[in-house]
Amino acid sequence: MPFPIEDKLVIAVSSSALFDLTESDQVFRDRGAIAYKTFQEQNLDRILKPGVAFPFIRRFLSFNQRFPGEQPVEVVLLSRNSPATGKRVFRSIEHYGLGISRAAFVSGASPFSYIPAFNASLFLSGNETDVRAAVIAGYPAGLVLPSRVEDDSSDAELRIAFDFDGVLADDESEAVFKARGLEKFQEYEQQHQNRVHNPGLLADLFRKLSALQGLEDTELAKNSAYERVLRTAIITARSAPSHERVITTLESWGVSPNETFFLGGMDKSRILDIFRPHLFFDDQVSHLNAQNLAMVHVPFGVANATGNDPGTEG
Repeated sequence: MPFPIEDKLVIAVSSSALFDLTESDQVFRDRGAIAYKTFQEQNLDRILKPGVAFPFIRRFLSFNQRFPGEQPVEVVLLSRNSPATGKRVFRSIEHYGLGISRAAFVSGASPFSYIPAFNASLFLSGNETDVRAAVIAGYPAGLVLPSRVEDDSSDAELRIAFDFDGVLADDESEAVFKARGLEKFQEYEQQHQNRVHNPGLLADLFRKLSALQGLEDTELAKNSAYERVLRTAIITARSAPSHERVITTLESWGVSPNETFFLGGMDKSRILDIFRPHLFFDDQVSHLNAQNLAMVHVPFGVANATGNDPGTEG
């Protein structure tokens, strides 16, 4: 019987996001592909250390244990490795008890073209070239930035935070801000406050996360002792009156984050240091400066055109 991948919330992850491959990458850069293959074979049973996305992936997969009948989520490994060099990655996956069984090994090529084949609502990678190529192709992808993330095993909650413009919505309003400034941006948003934003690259992910929370709602109604896992937030540099169009858009999509912050240009790290997300997505690198948190750059739209990124909207 075919596996119903189209019914799952699927995250595609590269080995560079899931594990710390600093040592392996250095071997590849210094000595080339043959030496890299030899290095992986010689270290086959040496378990890789968790990478930046590991705490997110571990908690995300816990939904299949909580909802064994539905098995609502799936993680797929999309890797530049060959099957031979990827053996060490799968042994590390097994060591940590991660429920990952599906993979694409493309032997040095970029794996992003297989995102739709696996019905992935997100591709996480530490390879900037792959992520940018995926975004240009219109696929939902994020670059996992280097960070020293600690995984607290006593904390079962999964916290995910999103910027709005250029991430959940397209960059229509961002373009107005970049071209005409804050005052004209506010005027534009007031004029269009009842017009729903076009969805951005991660809108589908956000909708499906909302459906996952619906499963938790149902379980909580049956079992008052159930403890929720998923908590979402939108953290945007918008403020009143431009906040209203955000709310209108989310209502039209039938979704609602647990927490929403309209910061009006405040440093987002002030919120991130308290919310402590396991992933935070933003289209502007200048907003991804929180320490010891998993920051993910979505290199989409006008904010990522040459010479751009200093703005405060988003």
